[in-house]
Amino acid sequence: MIELFHLKRDVPFMRWARSTIYFSVACILGSIVLLATKGLNLGVDFTGGTVMEIGYPGKHADIPAIREVLARNGHADAQVQNFGTASEVLVRLPVKQGITSAQLSETVLTLLKTVDPAVQLRRVEFVGPQVGNELLEDGSLALLVVSIGIMLYLAMRFEWRFAVGAMFATAHDIFIVLGVWSLFQWEFSLTVLAAVLAILGYSVNDTVVVFDRIRENFKKTRMTDIAAIMDNAKTATLSRTVITSGSTLLMVLAMLFLGGEVLYGFALCLTIGIVVGTYSSVLVASPIVMWLGVSREDFIKPPKEEPGAMV
Repeated sequence: MIELFHLKRDVPFMRWARSTIYFSVACILGSIVLLATKGLNLGVDFTGGTVMEIGYPGKHADIPAIREVLARNGHADAQVQNFGTASEVLVRLPVKQGITSAQLSETVLTLLKTVDPAVQLRRVEFVGPQVGNELLEDGSLALLVVSIGIMLYLAMRFEWRFAVGAMFATAHDIFIVLGVWSLFQWEFSLTVLAAVLAILGYSVNDTVVVFDRIRENFKKTRMTDIAAIMDNAKTATLSRTVITSGSTLLMVLAMLFLGGEVLYGFALCLTIGIVVGTYSSVLVASPIVMWLGVSREDFIKPPKEEPGAMV
């Protein structure tokens, strides 16, 4: 493994355990308050609206120009992206009070024809709020099922205290991301939900690497200082954590700055999640495990009694 750091002494991460846990709990509570009061700014995928497929025969569609003309005429909340080919465009419009889906699509088509008379309307569909509610419920159920599965896996692979610590750290990451989305009222779409699920998996993977080294330390050392054992494990995996998080973040930042508006929400969510997930893997999960009372004896198998041995 590539080593970025050759530290002669272990970094005292656990010295800051109390402060980091208090900070994390405060962030979680703040996020819950924001979600309860402001909620999420749900996109067309969840709230329902009009979906238009538009074609530009023989030419590439100018996506920025389409967004600009719609924004100038009161449709700044429209989602515009390529669909299938460079000449096909999908436009998603939220529900407008007092305007039917047919009227809204006709208005948008008229606006686009003022810029390019050759534009053609392929199809118009209305996505009802009932479909959006089902998507939101299914997405929430997916988060719950994945979380339960991860917790069971960690409980079987490590020990129940590690499962609780990992799930606290993962919940911490999800709540903070959703809290930031609620605070700034950024649009919460299906792509953002997909990013939240990806963050869940990424955060757990990073935490498992640290936990694996902690378990090895418990088995091979005779030390009784739990904090020192955990500090040694985190220091040993520090290079791996920095390399993995850094390289992943570089790729996500490329999507954020170069991927366009379609990938912006997805990439922004992942960017926040990677930073928060790395923090929680190192400074949040392990203190919970330590305070739940994990010890070296939990990982040492008792000696087997030989049949017929003298008692």
